[in-house]
Amino acid sequence: MAKKSKAKAKAINKNKTIMIGVGMFLLIMVFIFISQGTLFNKKSSGSKNKIGESVLSEAGDLMIPITDITSTATFYPVEVEGTQLEVLAVKSSDGSIRTAFNTCQICYSSGRGYYEQEDDHLVCQNCGNVFSISQIEVEKGGCNPVPIFSENKTVDEETITISNEYLKEAKGIFANWKL
Repeated sequence: MAKKSKAKAKAINKNKTIMIGVGMFLLIMVFIFISQGTLFNKKSSGSKNKIGESVLSEAGDLMIPITDITSTATFYPVEVEGTQLEVLAVKSSDGSIRTAFNTCQICYSSGRGYYEQEDDHLVCQNCGNVFSISQIEVEKGGCNPVPIFSENKTVDEETITISNEYLKEAKGIFANWKL
């Protein structure tokens, strides 16, 4: 009888050790997924983008201070009628300021057609297309950020203003966006 008890106790201890090991492995895997931003969504801790402070006028127009704009793209989150949008602004190598919606003209419906900056390029996080910053607001169509052309914004010496009306028009391209 004592032999059976000892064997049973040994088996229980072995099972406990295996369960603890499996639990620790799963805990480590969850930590890795969370720290990489892949378990929940695109914008969790993994995003490398520079996020700007969105300043809205009384009318709900997005106002971007020109002094904030550098060769590193700044991304301005805006909520319009319950839809989360994002506008990017960056200074191109030729010194011109470029603006676009942070969603891809082809991949937007996937919800993952947004861009992250790598050096002087933007990379679509859905299809991997690499797009030069110098081409923002120059090209329309294809896999690139949706441009905000001069007729859709007001630029003065201090700010770039994108009207609330124009932001409302863009809601559809962010309908499936995965934040």
